[in-house]
Amino acid sequence: MENLDEYCENEYKNIWYRSVLDASKELASDTSLEDIPADKMKQFEIAAQKAAIKQTTIDAWIKFPNISLATIWKTVYEIHVHHKSGIKDAETIAKVISADQSWKKSSGHAFEEMIKQLGNEALKGSNIEIVLQRDLNTLIKESKLGNKQRDIDWLNNQIENTIFDLYILVNNNNKKYCYGCIQSKTSIRDRVTRDREPSMQAMKQFFWSTIIVLDGDFLKLPKFIGMVNGGTKEFPENGWHGMYVLSQTESNDRIKPTDYSLLSFRDDAIKAAKQWLEDRQWLDSNWPKQPN
Repeated sequence: MENLDEYCENEYKNIWYRSVLDASKELASDTSLEDIPADKMKQFEIAAQKAAIKQTTIDAWIKFPNISLATIWKTVYEIHVHHKSGIKDAETIAKVISADQSWKKSSGHAFEEMIKQLGNEALKGSNIEIVLQRDLNTLIKESKLGNKQRDIDWLNNQIENTIFDLYILVNNNNKKYCYGCIQSKTSIRDRVTRDREPSMQAMKQFFWSTIIVLDGDFLKLPKFIGMVNGGTKEFPENGWHGMYVLSQTESNDRIKPTDYSLLSFRDDAIKAAKQWLEDRQWLDSNWPKQPN
């Protein structure tokens, strides 16, 4: 029986190879991988890395339900570095550094796309969808978003400054409306303060503001719990409507555990969309708690 390392290595290599192979089909049909121009091959490799990181993580998470996502992510990282660095001679250190930089660049985008994929699978059958920042930008440019101009101006500012990773839309009367902003982080220990502030601004604009996190280890510290839930001297206000943690099993007010099904996120997304459409003014930082 394959162990986690063997499974992830085989999955990563197979997905990477298939991705490059599929991408190469845009070239002449008789072009072999060895004959692909260097600039094209670099583009194909970047896309293949993201695809391999994302899908290997999902597949391993499902296949090994008793292993934490944090352990799986670390395993995929090590395989990525090995795959990127290759040979073991005097050039190895420089190549490993290059591979590590490659991981940081590719894995962040891969995690965003993984959340988009899993989120939309969870939301299937509803009138809600998750989009990447670039997708929202396209909808705005093509005038396909039903939000009023005040919202559009605010969203354009978020896009211009790359504030949020993902956005969530609801379809109402054949019009798409952006009603929420999503941050997706593998870990926010080092940047939680920076991420918290724009979330609070989003809630002041009556958008549903959430964050999905891979590694919840930092939530063992009271300071970080306070940053999310509020109610402390240092952090009197909550920082998000909800934080959904992929490697945690216990709820704590606005901090909620979830797995690849993202069911707790799905349930809240549907409730928030209903609130936004019916009485948006109540979708402030206190939501879902409302005054009597």
